[in-house]
Amino acid sequence: MTGAPACRVAALAAALALAACATRPLPSLAGGEARVTFSVTRLAGRTAYGVAAPSRAFTPDTLVRIASVSKLVTAIGVMRLVEAGTLDLDRDVSDVLGWRLRNPAFPAAPITLRMLLSHTSGLVDQGDDYAVPLGRDLRDAIQPANWSAHPPGTWFHYTNFNFPVVATAMEAATATRFDRLMARLVLAPLHLDACYNWATCSDGAVARAAVLTDGAGTVVKDDLGGFRPACAGVNRVDASRCDLDAYVPGTNGAVFSPQGGLRISMVGLATIGRLLLGNGAVDGVRLLRPDSIALMRTPAWRFDGRNGDSEEGLHCAYGLAEELTGVVPGCRDDLFGGGRPRDGHSGEAFHVRSGLWLDRARGTGVAFVATGVVEPASVAADSAFTAVEHALATDSNRTRRAALPRVMQHRSAAPGQPRQTSR
Repeated sequence: MTGAPACRVAALAAALALAACATRPLPSLAGGEARVTFSVTRLAGRTAYGVAAPSRAFTPDTLVRIASVSKLVTAIGVMRLVEAGTLDLDRDVSDVLGWRLRNPAFPAAPITLRMLLSHTSGLVDQGDDYAVPLGRDLRDAIQPANWSAHPPGTWFHYTNFNFPVVATAMEAATATRFDRLMARLVLAPLHLDACYNWATCSDGAVARAAVLTDGAGTVVKDDLGGFRPACAGVNRVDASRCDLDAYVPGTNGAVFSPQGGLRISMVGLATIGRLLLGNGAVDGVRLLRPDSIALMRTPAWRFDGRNGDSEEGLHCAYGLAEELTGVVPGCRDDLFGGGRPRDGHSGEAFHVRSGLWLDRARGTGVAFVATGVVEPASVAADSAFTAVEHALATDSNRTRRAALPRVMQHRSAAPGQPRQTSR
């Protein structure tokens, strides 16, 4: 045995409550990754590598900001409200918002939740202007430059700004803050210790947060130090003030990052995947009807070469906040290789790559995340996804894993089998 003294290894093992450990010096914050595979009834395997924070290993229970996979979970909340009759996918969303949402070039064309969830509303991002801070109304943030030249419902353009509008409509319809609403509609019923930003997570979840870095150790997000951040970590107009308790639901759902701000572990994200595989039910909890789940994965838009921006073949079919891959010939959206259709969502922000993907024909899925991804990330050989995503999706990420610093590496076998650790 070489590296850290035995006492240091023993103390570290006790602190992290894992079964075995590598014996290398404490690492810098270069990043980590986790991958969980599952079927509708069980978790099949769990692996993790690298570090989540100083002296703390990345594990399948580490909470991570999962970027745009958050959109899919937001849509589950929307569908619960649709089933309850509180929202309507095809009603003019202006009626719910209480103010007129219109593309100025098409003032007579209503915009609906279906369009917003499927990125066909006509809204476009201008940089990160969709991250509208606390202290500003969403309606004032949408400018003429945020609209495309295409009529609503006719053109696909992947746009983060759609989801703050969705969240604001959810709030207006329920008079409830988005983060609390999502906890009530989705996270609490599934017994998930997860949250949009940090207000509704437990202290234990906060303590398990991954620090997001640029791959060289420079922090870019969620350096919590084990403590809940000021003002739950929300973006504010005035950083010296936190008016979160005085926030009026229905004025600016962007505050809670519905497009990318869900913090959840890969074990928790696998529960979301199992819910989708189970057609709206998981572990005895019925959250949605099967027809709602089927609607989410039904293409609301399909690329025909002329009706949207596919981002060089990355997006070729999209449902209600679900990416559909392998269904349009000639696209470069085959993350796994082999041409099998899958549905789910990918995520990219703050040097993170994440994904939740389902193979419905086989009844299996995978949830994965990598932090500290060096940008620009290289593109995979046979798809428009990045090489990091392909490697995590297919469990072939050995090159990156070998370069990750280690406190410990974690591997769990399927339930009922011996757990093994791997260096």
